[in-house]
Amino acid sequence: MFVRFCRYRAKKRDMREIAKNKERGASVMKKLVALLLSVMMCFACVSALADTYVSWYTYGDVYLSSVRSEMEADFAKLNLTINGSDANGNQQVQSDFISTALMNNDCEAVVVNLVESGAISTAQTIMNQIQAAGIPTVWFNRPVSTNNEEAANLFLSNPASAFVGTNFEDAGRMQGELIGQYLVEHYNDIDLNGDGKISYIMFKGDEANQEAIARTALAVEYANKALVAAGKPEIEFYDASNANKYLVDPNGSWSNVFSSEQMQTVLSMYNEGNGNMVELVICNNDDMAYGAVMALQNAGYNHGEGTTAIPVFGVDATDVAKDLINNGYMVGTIKQDNVGMADAVATITANLIAGKENKFEGLNENYVIVDNWFVQIPYAVYTGE
Repeated sequence: MFVRFCRYRAKKRDMREIAKNKERGASVMKKLVALLLSVMMCFACVSALADTYVSWYTYGDVYLSSVRSEMEADFAKLNLTINGSDANGNQQVQSDFISTALMNNDCEAVVVNLVESGAISTAQTIMNQIQAAGIPTVWFNRPVSTNNEEAANLFLSNPASAFVGTNFEDAGRMQGELIGQYLVEHYNDIDLNGDGKISYIMFKGDEANQEAIARTALAVEYANKALVAAGKPEIEFYDASNANKYLVDPNGSWSNVFSSEQMQTVLSMYNEGNGNMVELVICNNDDMAYGAVMALQNAGYNHGEGTTAIPVFGVDATDVAKDLINNGYMVGTIKQDNVGMADAVATITANLIAGKENKFEGLNENYVIVDNWFVQIPYAVYTGE
């Protein structure tokens, strides 16, 4: 009896000890969970305070896609998060998206890639909304006005704003100079029908876009300047009945689908067999240049060494275009610096969020700051590595 009693007492004591150990374990676990939650909340707070809303004109643009990839990486390096949205080329959609983001009060800065290039009234409305919300804003790539003074007034009216872009006329000028130099050096090879003149086709990305307008006009102007200086006749648009002297993407999307289809149609009527072959292709961007090259290759041209090549020129220096150039399928392009564009946007946005007195602090010294509102990213010629 006494033995059973002792065993009972020992068993009860062991059970109490087990219960205490469980309580200690539970207490430790609760503390660990609390600590973990605290750490997670700290990170969440930092992230939330750093949210930047980025409104894109479209995700479908090849050049802008390269900017977006670089921008996401640059913001991440600065410990800033991005919430992006695709307006898909619709200004009303973009305006509504931005209004919703501001109403929800879920961002510390707004970055805008305006859909309607040159639409100052739309830009003013969006700027007013952002400024009223008391948060900084950086705009990039697509001009807000056809008038530089008008654009300056918009951004200077809001000290917590800036625009990152280019001196867009440089792209057309530099492309024209590149074309002119190439034509002078290879004139007889390019003049396939031997009539002493060069027949060209021009693909324009968007009828109303200021950059497209400038590239279309200046590329031809500066190519002709080089030819005239060398004693050569000016280039002639392949279709004398086309008063505009260009073919424009009706959707304003600067797309390779448009240029490829149009090039195929043109080649069915204007070719070596008919003695009126298009001898030069000028494109507002590299995506349209890519489409033109594909159509030319389908017709037996531009397959590299040993084949007849129709010189093709673009703008942007996309990876696809650089590959075409390095393989001898395309002559050259004007580099629109996607890395520089993204870097400048991220740097200025971070400075504005941090409340720095100099919003341009830390920018690459090669960027040009104009009148405390406009950061210009320089272009460069690319003809292969």
